[in-house]
Order: sequence, then structure tokens, then C-alpha cells
Amino acid sequence: MKSIPKLIRRFVGIMMLSTILLIILNITFFAIVFVRNASTLSPWDMADNAAAALQLKDGGYSISDDLMTKLKEENTWAFLIDNDTRQVVWRTDNLPSNIPMQYTLSDIAKLTRGYIDGYPAFTGEAKNGLLVLGFPKDRFWKHTRASWDYNFIANLPKNTIIILAINIVLIFLIYVAVNSKLLRSIRPIINGIQNLSDGSPVCIKEKGVFSELAEKINKTSGILQMQAGQLRKKETARANWIAGVSHDIRTPLSMIMGYAGQLEDSKNLSEIERKKAAVIVKQSSRMKDLINGLNLATKLEYNMQPLKVKQENAISITRQVIVDFMNTNIDDKFLIEWKTADALSACYINADKDLLKRAISNLIQNSINHNENGCVIYVSVDDCNNTCKICIEDNGIGASDKQIDILNNTPHYLICDTSTTEQRHGLGLLIVKQIIKGHNGEILIGHSEYGGFKTVLIIPK
Repeated sequence: MKSIPKLIRRFVGIMMLSTILLIILNITFFAIVFVRNASTLSPWDMADNAAAALQLKDGGYSISDDLMTKLKEENTWAFLIDNDTRQVVWRTDNLPSNIPMQYTLSDIAKLTRGYIDGYPAFTGEAKNGLLVLGFPKDRFWKHTRASWDYNFIANLPKNTIIILAINIVLIFLIYVAVNSKLLRSIRPIINGIQNLSDGSPVCIKEKGVFSELAEKINKTSGILQMQAGQLRKKETARANWIAGVSHDIRTPLSMIMGYAGQLEDSKNLSEIERKKAAVIVKQSSRMKDLINGLNLATKLEYNMQPLKVKQENAISITRQVIVDFMNTNIDDKFLIEWKTADALSACYINADKDLLKRAISNLIQNSINHNENGCVIYVSVDDCNNTCKICIEDNGIGASDKQIDILNNTPHYLICDTSTTEQRHGLGLLIVKQIIKGHNGEILIGHSEYGGFKTVLIIPK
């Protein structure tokens, strides 16, 4: 079963694609978040800029209007701790009232790495002291005890890849575990459908998530098996009926032909009576040919005619058929022209010689039967790489496009259909099709370049 591995590959492919897309989306998301946050001015940079902008003038400190505007936009307050006294010597107007004005060294160390009364604090080195910026309590989060082992940082890329690989493996195992039961349920369904297409009986256990579908397939298999059995009975009955009728007709038909032939040759009858007897002989002979053709068509239809295949020269077989026609003294208004290239003396194929002669003979006879006013019949054989093409065409009345389409595509009258009043004919052409089909060949029907009918037999070598 090629479908189960294909289904598994499809599931695995979807899983891998989903994982890759998920990783790409996560990386893209975190990259966007990082860029957006990194693009804004960091609080440490703001503290450094404010410290650099703070100037001592006329015994007091002042800061530029632009920077003060920036601080107000961020809802930030600031103050300056003097290096010597550790007292606040300058502050902004929005400094909260609970902020101390005197600091010890431990207080400074604490606010530098953390908070002042819950406000995140950031420091910058001013000319004569330490500038402290305070932000709203919900503006920043500070990790006050940041310390990382050096080996952890050094091995972080490798560990990240390992964790990612483990995650992918776990996702794959979970996906396989979830879908394995589904795959086990699908396998008998697929096998059942394949057996249906092969005509084999199907019996699937009706359980699991596909129990309803399995039930429908089992019912369908039962219906198909019943129909196939009925069809085999009908075909057997039809074949036996044709064989029996043909056998029963031969004896009285032979008697009719024998007595009619004697009447045709009798000198005691008038010319008109002998002509009537000749008509009886001719039509009886035609009936005999139809019966033989019907028998052959039935045998070919039901594979009851074994093919005696061996290496044969298609050119020799075709020439022999033409010679046989000429020896039958066909009417002078029917001419047969050999159009095969003189340089081509042989074209060997694996064929049943007698059946192939019958096919070529039927096609030549068709040209004679359908052109009462006479025609020229052109016969050729071509060697085309791995095939041999035998072409029989004429310059007679030909056929319309619709008729040719019917001959190429419409089933013959041995196949049952709903039309009982207008049965299709063409037993000779049917036999040709069946013979060529038995040789694994192909038959093409179309318009001749000479204006008439054309049939090409393509037989593999």
C-alpha cells in the first residue's frame, strides 16, 4: 500500500512545517518586541543625560528646558545628592513629599540598584554629586540581585539549541501518538477501497471513528459482488445462446446453400429462376459469414479464442490478404494499390497470423461493401520505431465526422444498452477492434487523404 506511507509523510510534513512556522513566528514576535522597547530611551541613558545637563550657576543648579520637558513627559522626577554632605541640594518641583532629603552610603547603594519607597530609581554621575531619577511605580521593573554564573552564559546558545531540539522531538512524539490511532483506523478503509476497485470482496470491521464509513463500504462491496455475479451469469448465458444458435443454424443453412446451388446450375430452370437461386446462394453465404463472424466476435469478447502468437512479417501477411482478394475475381470497379515503400521488405511483429489476416480482410471488404460504385483501396505498411502500422484506406464515399466519432467511441452492439429499436451494426469492424486489442495494439479510424475512409492498425513489435 503506497497510500499509508504517503499519508504518514503528509502528517509528518504538516507537523514539521507547523513547527518551523511556529518558531519563525515566535522569533519574529520577540524581535519586534525587542526592537520596539530598545528604540526608546533607556532610564539609565536618561539619568546620564540629565546628570550631564545639570549645571551649577550663581550658586544654584539648573537644567535645560528641553530635558525638563522630556522628564515631565515621562512623569519623572529628579534630585541631586551632594558628594560631601549627602544631602539633596537640588530637586524638581514634582518630587514626592515622602522622598528623604538626607542619605547614607547604604541608602545610596540601595537606591542605585533598586527602589526608593517603591519608585524605580536610576542614577547618573553629575559634576558635584549623584543625580537620581525616579519613575512611576508601574513604569519599570528592576532586578535588584542580578547575578549570572559565567558558564551558564557561555553555554546558553548550546543549551538553547538542545532545549529547542527536545521540544521538537516531544512535539513529534505527541503528534505521532495522537495520529497513530487515526492511521490504524484509516488503513483498513484504504485497503477496502482498493479491493473495491479490484473487484475483490471487502469485509471491514465496523468499529472506531470510521465505523459508519466501513459499514457503507461493506454494503457497497456486497452490492458490487451481487451485480458482478449476475453479470457473469448473463454473459455466460448470452455466449452459450450465440454458440448454440450458430451451431443449430449451420446444418439447415448448409442444406439451403447446397440445394440453391443445384438449382442455380440446373438446366431445367429458366434464367429468371436460376438468378433467384443465385441470390439465395449469395445471401446464404453472407448469412454464413455473419454467423462465423458472430461466433468469432463472441469468442474474442469473452477471451475464448486463444491467440497463437509468434514472430510474423506484417508485410508478408498483408500481401497475402491482397493476393487472396485478387484470386476471388473481385469486380473490376474495385482496385487495390500497394503503397508500401519498396525499400521496406519486412516488419516483424508478434501476432496471430490467421486473426491478423482476418482483420485486414475485414477492412478491405468494408471498403468494397460500402462503395457500390467502386473505389480504389490503398494498402500500406510502415515500420515506426517500436510499432508496425497497417493502413487501409479508399477514395470512396467515406464517412461524416459524426459517424467517425461514433465508430471510435461508441460501444458495439454486443454490449447491452437501453436502445432496443436502433441497435448498432458493424460486426466486421468490431472483430478488427477485438483482434487488435488482443495484440495489445490500437486502431484509429478517420478520413483518408484520398477522400474516403481510413483505418490504421498500430501493433507493437
